[in-house]
Amino acid sequence: MNILSFLMLLPLIGTAFIALAPKTNVLLTKQIALVTTILVALVGIYMTISFDFNAKGFQFVESREWIPAFGIKYALGVDGIALVLILMSVLLTPIVVVAGWNESEGGRWSPKVFYSLLLVLETMMIGVFASTDVFLFYVFFEAMLVPVYFLIGGFGSGERAAAAVKFLLYSLFGGLLMLASIIGIYVMATRYGNRTFDITTLSQLHTVLTPMMENVLFLGFFIAFAIKAPLWPLHTWLPDAAKSATPGTSVLLLGVLDKVGTFGMIRYCLTLFPEASKTFTPMIITLAVISILYGAFLAIGAKDIKRLIAYTSISHFGFITMGIFAMTSQGMSGSTLYMFNHGFSTAALFLVAGFMITRRNSSTISDFGGLQRVTPIMAWSFFIAGLSSLALPGLSSFVSEFLVLVGTFTRYPVAAVIATFGIVLAALYILIPVQRALHGPTTPGNENLSDLTLREKIAIAPVIATIVVLGFYPSPLLNIINPASQTIISQQGFSDPAPTMSEGK
Repeated sequence: MNILSFLMLLPLIGTAFIALAPKTNVLLTKQIALVTTILVALVGIYMTISFDFNAKGFQFVESREWIPAFGIKYALGVDGIALVLILMSVLLTPIVVVAGWNESEGGRWSPKVFYSLLLVLETMMIGVFASTDVFLFYVFFEAMLVPVYFLIGGFGSGERAAAAVKFLLYSLFGGLLMLASIIGIYVMATRYGNRTFDITTLSQLHTVLTPMMENVLFLGFFIAFAIKAPLWPLHTWLPDAAKSATPGTSVLLLGVLDKVGTFGMIRYCLTLFPEASKTFTPMIITLAVISILYGAFLAIGAKDIKRLIAYTSISHFGFITMGIFAMTSQGMSGSTLYMFNHGFSTAALFLVAGFMITRRNSSTISDFGGLQRVTPIMAWSFFIAGLSSLALPGLSSFVSEFLVLVGTFTRYPVAAVIATFGIVLAALYILIPVQRALHGPTTPGNENLSDLTLREKIAIAPVIATIVVLGFYPSPLLNIINPASQTIISQQGFSDPAPTMSEGK
């Protein structure tokens, strides 16, 4: 069996064991989920070690007939970009299980349902990054909505039902637009004798498409991915979903699922529609810059800690999108690395925020005053996560944000300069809530709060360690990412702008 199929099968096997476990034995259910996700993470690490960094194209390829009448195949494969995102997904999932050990017990359904949904979602996350058949990708893209909808609506808090429905409606709307484009590109491929959904074959179709047809098909894909990312002005579902979801669900929602949008821009928008990508690049760069600044301003004014993290993510996804459409290898590599780093920095913020909310029974930032005196380990964990989010040198996000800005500046200097103000605003939207929540006088009600337990330390420690290590040594990931980024840029017909020097007189 192909290693990618095995990776996708393991969570489903874990789900089957959970289904067989006694409903009253909650501890056994949690243990099965934890062991399963750890096994998946180990297989993901082994796959990463086995990856040939120097080879071009997809690796661990598998292709089987699925619906032959329409040329649909069960086709999997990864390049460096997909591999890094799968690795991020499988590493974060067991961390979510450990950190949210008790999240499943206050929901509408039993813990068995919670962990079954979580494991099914893990299979979908791997599948959406590994698919090389466009129709198969669409199936995983839409199927992910189901477990996330029930995780938010069944186990969240506050206006969880409304948030879950809003998330579903936005995503379904984008999915329908993408389906229309998939049907359109399949019809065009059939007209020219290629009854297939294979992405490599379809990537050659743009040579026979009219500019109008390519632009229309591109927009169907791009809008779906812009909603998923999300990119301004299609972002409004995210703060509500992040506010209502459990911290663990929010980690997977913002840390992994939203990356499907930016990954889709790379894998499908650029690959299938290179000329349309160039046509719409000025507009997309503009939207990305607006997202950077708009998300930052909203974050500065946020009073709820979960909404604050969601707004910062809107700003971060603006950086990622800008790097993708800068059409430089530095920007592309920076964006992919940014996706990985954002997954861990957001995970750290949401996990520690969840620990804080559980102890204080409130998500209002002003209720957490003076935590550094009472819970120093929890406070320092939140502080480091916040510094990573604002891209402090020495922490992981700095390298990726620097690459994005450098890659963008060489081709779109004005956009890069304006986007740099987002870094200044990041200092405000992180340091102001840090000051309110961690320092100053101790807010009444915080005097007897407990610091992190051993389980919580075990959950947050690898996240913080990853943030620090990649801040100083990002080469292992960049060695995986760079060849794929350079291949994609060259396929677009671009080369990195050569540096210019004026001659002295």
